[in-house]
Amino acid sequence: MTTLSSSTPQTDATSPTADQPPTPGPTVPEQAGVLLGHVAGYMATRIIDIGLTSGLLQALADQPSLTVQQLADAQQLDEFYTSVWCRGAFGAGVLERAGDGYALAPHLSTLLLDRTSPAFVGAMFPLVQRPELFGRFAASLPTGERMWWNDTSPEWIDAVAGTGGPFYTRLIPGGLSQVPGLAERLAAGGTIVDSACGAGTGLLRLAEHYPQCRVIGIDGDAHSVQRAQERVATARLTDRVQVHCQPLEQMELPESVALVVNNISMHECRDIDRVTQRVLALLEPGGRFVISDFPFPESDAGLRSVPGRLMSGIQFFEAQIDDQLLPRSAYDDLLTRHGFGELGTVALTPVHALTWGRRQE
Repeated sequence: MTTLSSSTPQTDATSPTADQPPTPGPTVPEQAGVLLGHVAGYMATRIIDIGLTSGLLQALADQPSLTVQQLADAQQLDEFYTSVWCRGAFGAGVLERAGDGYALAPHLSTLLLDRTSPAFVGAMFPLVQRPELFGRFAASLPTGERMWWNDTSPEWIDAVAGTGGPFYTRLIPGGLSQVPGLAERLAAGGTIVDSACGAGTGLLRLAEHYPQCRVIGIDGDAHSVQRAQERVATARLTDRVQVHCQPLEQMELPESVALVVNNISMHECRDIDRVTQRVLALLEPGGRFVISDFPFPESDAGLRSVPGRLMSGIQFFEAQIDDQLLPRSAYDDLLTRHGFGELGTVALTPVHALTWGRRQE
């Protein structure tokens, strides 16, 4: 029998041998194609954003098809510039040919314009161009200077609220309905807390879908709280919905609650263990804590997927508030560490996962 000493090189099925030359790496043209694809994607992002802000995409959603002249006249835009935009949008797969004119590609009206749809991604295009994401990061790269939400602009807050909307749409009620026993508990009434409620999108949805419940929003950013209070007042829900400005590490209420939700913000907690302790203290016996967040990839392959690349881009803002996204499994560890039981999880999309636990009786 032949044995291998510690100094003998070992191979596996993928290791090159004398009879199996190493697999060649990508060629210069192949790598150039990858890089130019990134440039093309950036250009498509700008083209889509122009279409959103100018109303060109909405005009095409309102009409089955329009010629360039009709489109320019409808939006009071220059016809030549409009033709340039149309060709670019066609190249990006946003438009299709329709006789002598153009029409939106299938599902683009939903994806780019319908803010009520769980598939809406239109808010991403203005968001990624805000200076808070990459511009400030680049300027602060030598110093590593941090900031917090109150250092950002109202435009950034609004853009984030736009991207967070579909997460709330998927979470309420569809995601919450997958938590065993929760729908029945909320049908009986009680109090729901939306922690890190932001501009109030989740508060309105919670109030709409759980009419027997009181809803309390808590957020540490004063501007977001003001926006949420205004939206609650406009919706005439002040009798049932309250909003408080509190850091999550200091959450405190005079009552026990049936449910605490946190939507795409748990990873931003300054002291995630302290926040989880405060949640546990708020919950009634048997109450649930549902964390709705980005499931950051745990592998190199995941990082190179489209969802992984999107989440890696989000990290550039998160870094500036001294934070990073977390793998979904980190929330299992967090809830277990603080005594939650009956843990569960479900993936709603490749960039959206729920984790939940129950306070023990």
